[in-house]
Amino acid sequence: MDRLKTPARLMIVSDLDHTMVDHHDSENLSLLRFNALWESNYRHDSLLVFSTGRSPVLYKKLREEKPMLTPDITIMSVGTEITYGNFMVPDDGWVEILNQKWDRSIVIEESKKFPELTLQAETELRPHKVSFYVEKDKAQAVSKALMERFEKHGLDVKIIYSGGMDLDILPQGAGKGQALAYLLKKFKTEGKLPNNTLVCGDSGNDAELFSIPEVYGVMVSNAQEELLKWHAENAKNNPKIIHATERCAAGIIQAIGHFGLGPNTSPRDVMDFLDCKLENVNPGHEIVKFYLFYERWRRAEVENFEPYLASLKAACDPSGVHVEPTGSEHSLCDGIDGMRSIYGDKQGKQFRVWIDRVLPTQISSNTWLVTLNKWELSGEECKCCKTTVIISSKDAAVASDGFTWLHVHQTWSEEETNLKDHSTIIF
Repeated sequence: MDRLKTPARLMIVSDLDHTMVDHHDSENLSLLRFNALWESNYRHDSLLVFSTGRSPVLYKKLREEKPMLTPDITIMSVGTEITYGNFMVPDDGWVEILNQKWDRSIVIEESKKFPELTLQAETELRPHKVSFYVEKDKAQAVSKALMERFEKHGLDVKIIYSGGMDLDILPQGAGKGQALAYLLKKFKTEGKLPNNTLVCGDSGNDAELFSIPEVYGVMVSNAQEELLKWHAENAKNNPKIIHATERCAAGIIQAIGHFGLGPNTSPRDVMDFLDCKLENVNPGHEIVKFYLFYERWRRAEVENFEPYLASLKAACDPSGVHVEPTGSEHSLCDGIDGMRSIYGDKQGKQFRVWIDRVLPTQISSNTWLVTLNKWELSGEECKCCKTTVIISSKDAAVASDGFTWLHVHQTWSEEETNLKDHSTIIF
């Protein structure tokens, strides 16, 4: 929350499963496209919020399985848990609100009286969320009967059915929509209400997100029947909500362009970086572009590469140094020359590179210190380097003239230090 001192240019609030993350995309290409777009154009002045029905346990499991970015805010367990930053610091104020007219033990006791309900895994039973599986044709009748029982106990709850099988029981004040409304109110009180907010979803438990006034919304092309039905009944004539023609993260990118919320061309969609001219070049874009080139280089996807190498060397300060994770040092120019030896070494193999948490800090009129996490997936092995880069613009007044790389320092992230075998990292 404190990372930005001024209102966010854009806040994206996205569901995960089948919205940001496409489980039918084995290469994760749409997610990687979004990652590159966000880190190159938005991370420095915008906010990324993940709003998921998953518990913290299943959320962390998904992060281990997919190349996901680190959000600024995480809303979990269908809007009953809000945490901040990389360390997922909980919002105690939100907990106090949810405690009103809520008794988890009564909810579980009464729900067990319905044989149609199957209790979900223990990890999905949270302080303010009790979850079951129920067949689609029985969901409505069971929900109605449950509500009557809860009201007799003086509880104020809501029941959300989504995904054609998931039935979640929450405090009345909970839910993805209420959690977002709480955050927006908090931002407004602090004088940091985002300039624009885009909500993204695919299922019934996302409907509340689209009910928040003044937000833009995108239902991805693969949205489920329950969400499309809600839209037809409640928001059909709202021009701020669209049904994308693209799946998952690609639909989110489409919505950014449709509503004119900012750049919507992912660096992954740019084939020739030498001809890439942008109006608003920033340090994040420079670094995303380099590491995407590095991925293509090792996958042998760079043709006529001599001009690229020459351009990279010209962007390196002659006295610039690269400190590798092993502690060895060499000049940046030598590192560029060393890339020749690894050209195409990952051709035909599963190999992807993405960067996360690209955070630039301006340390002089034309110089930035940029921190980031560089992730590298090779087959089944995933590595992360904590990376610090110092770059300067060639013209202090015009950053679009390009940047000069002055220094690169990399260390293995904590989870990587115990790995026995690391291939040589050129950059």
